[in-house]
Amino acid sequence: MRDILVVGGGNIGEMIAAMLGETGDYTVTVADPTDAALAKFHDMKNTMTLKLDAMDDAALAKSLEGRYAVISAAPYHITSRIARAAHAAGVHYLDPTEDVASTRVVKELAATSRSALIPQCGLAPGLIAIVGKHLADKFDQVDSLRLRVGALPRYPTNALTYNLTWSTEGVINEYCEPCEAIIEGKAVMVPALENVEHFTLDGAQYESFNTSGGLGTLGDTLAGKVRNLSYQTIRYPGHRDVMRMLIQDLRLGHNRPLFRQVLENAVPATEQDVVIVFVTATGKRSGKLMEESYMSKIFAQEINGKVWAAIQITTAAAICAVLDLLSEGALPTKGLVRQEDISLPVFLANRFGKAYQTA
Repeated sequence: MRDILVVGGGNIGEMIAAMLGETGDYTVTVADPTDAALAKFHDMKNTMTLKLDAMDDAALAKSLEGRYAVISAAPYHITSRIARAAHAAGVHYLDPTEDVASTRVVKELAATSRSALIPQCGLAPGLIAIVGKHLADKFDQVDSLRLRVGALPRYPTNALTYNLTWSTEGVINEYCEPCEAIIEGKAVMVPALENVEHFTLDGAQYESFNTSGGLGTLGDTLAGKVRNLSYQTIRYPGHRDVMRMLIQDLRLGHNRPLFRQVLENAVPATEQDVVIVFVTATGKRSGKLMEESYMSKIFAQEINGKVWAAIQITTAAAICAVLDLLSEGALPTKGLVRQEDISLPVFLANRFGKAYQTA
């Protein structure tokens, strides 16, 4: 069995361990600095726990000895530290982070890596880049590629029309940091929370707006091949205006610890969520202007007697599918591996990737 270290015992780390451990093909060790986080792993199949502070470089290095791969399910600001440790140890590395700065570090490390470094292999970034490249490849000339993803409560009841479904730090980061895009053929950085769009899917109304990190490396891959490329987060109408007031008018974007405290004290979490993936490409095919879209909805569901949120399932399924493909020899075992280099049909055929076929 492959020996896997998962750093971070939060919601995503828990789902990753549950998925991998059930297969019998992986032995999983979950590392976290708190006993409370580790307690929920004690009865999981093929899963062990390790009390570890990932900020301790020596302890982190020791925890990687003999591992096949390490998956960072830790807060985004620790991601680059784990990547550096994996690089030094020659251990395969995967993460689902949306943090642009962390991924930049991984790219630099990949130039001298003895193992595969695979950043941004969650939902967005991750699966969304695989879908985007799949659609773009269907055109002789791509005019626009619009990537839209949202993790939403099924039954919103508050003014934000939102519940906490994943990392609060991650939400704040993507709402505050600059966003990568291609506009009129030029790579640019655009502000978060801007360029609001409104649309309807299956009779329900949504809005979307710029958020950071979801594009992953797709912008680099499609440079010179697409006129307009953008990534936006999907929410229910009105959410962006309230968030903009909090972040900009009340300046909570300049005090992220306080912003996190406000959200976690006032906005309840939920396991009754839905993940929406909506990608649209337009361009020329055989000289004719065409449009093609991909849309998927994944809902929370019960797996092995436990209810898992859709955002947990989709993020963990994506990273576990990539690990599976790496383990099978379907991906390069050295250097940087980009999500868009993975075939969508191959991904969806994988035992974990099939989670996206339930929509």
